[in-house]
Amino acid sequence: MSTVKEIELAIEKLPSNEFWTLTDRLIARRNAEWDRQIEEDIRAGRLDKFAEEALREHSEGKSRPFPE
Repeated sequence: MSTVKEIELAIEKLPSNEFWTLTDRLIARRNAEWDRQIEEDIRAGRLDKFAEEALREHSEGKSRPFPE
């Protein structure tokens, strides 16, 4: 049996309060990983073309304000 399957089975046996505590921790970890990846992509220049495109379109009047 794989480690992931063992973890899934263990999670199914958790009491509700422990399940929700684990869920909160996993969401926090996922969010931290997302932030780390975005920061890495920014430093590596992987998002530069998107920023340049957005700035160009804005300067051409192709953007509009977000609704308030």
